Amino acid sequence: MTPLDQAYAEMEASPDIDALRLRFYERLADSEMFLLLEAEPVDDIAKPIIFPVEDQQFALVFDSEERLVEFSKAPTPFVSLSGRMISGMLNGQGIGLGINLSVAPSSMLLPADAVNWLAKTLSVQPEQTQEKPVAVYAPSSVPEILIRSLDAKLAAMAGVAKAAYLAELAYEDAPRTHVIAFVEAIEDAQTAITSAVSEALTFSGIEAGTLDVMFLRASDPICAEFAKVALCFDLPELLEPKAREIVAPGSDPDKPPKLKY
Repeated sequence: MTPLDQAYAEMEASPDIDALRLRFYERLADSEMFLLLEAEPVDDIAKPIIFPVEDQQFALVFDSEERLVEFSKAPTPFVSLSGRMISGMLNGQGIGLGINLSVAPSSMLLPADAVNWLAKTLSVQPEQTQEKPVAVYAPSSVPEILIRSLDAKLAAMAGVAKAAYLAELAYEDAPRTHVIAFVEAIEDAQTAITSAVSEALTFSGIEAGTLDVMFLRASDPICAEFAKVALCFDLPELLEPKAREIVAPGSDPDKPPKLKY
């Protein structure tokens, strides 16, 4: 059972619990998905196979190559992208997602409105502020679902920072709030880190919740205060990449194909 299968099963078992539905969308956004194509991409333009159901249209995606092959029964062109990238490409096109159709417990039709909602939710940009911190406290009353979501997000971001601390922070001219502080974060990764934290908060289903993000140097005096009282997240180290033959079109996430309908 894949993480997407598990999230789908939990959502189906308790359809009235919003947090479980949000967790499913989060897993979909984070998962590598394999999008079925009509033909190999030409000039970076990919044309998904569109599956009509009544008056709706669906692109077909699978959360493993094996499931795609099981569905197609024959060699079929595809592109490998994250769920968030696929939802962004389909946003506003009136096309839903047929997920793992007929080959997995998570087989479902996600309508175009839901795809649009996911894309718009993922595109929300956090606000930037310039407040001066004056005191650090241990985190209090942080929902377990948020901690699990943060842990999952950070576990997938190897090598982005030396440490991450969750604490409560008092500011000079603002109310006390929770903050997650990253020590020695790679500068080019800071936007992605901030977005990941924002998504963790959004998909945790915490109404009116806020979580500040702070980037620190190891030499900053406040780091010692975080180390004393904060909840520390384990950040995986970046492993040396192994040689891998790229056979799927669109495997470079920095150069995804353009979808043509």
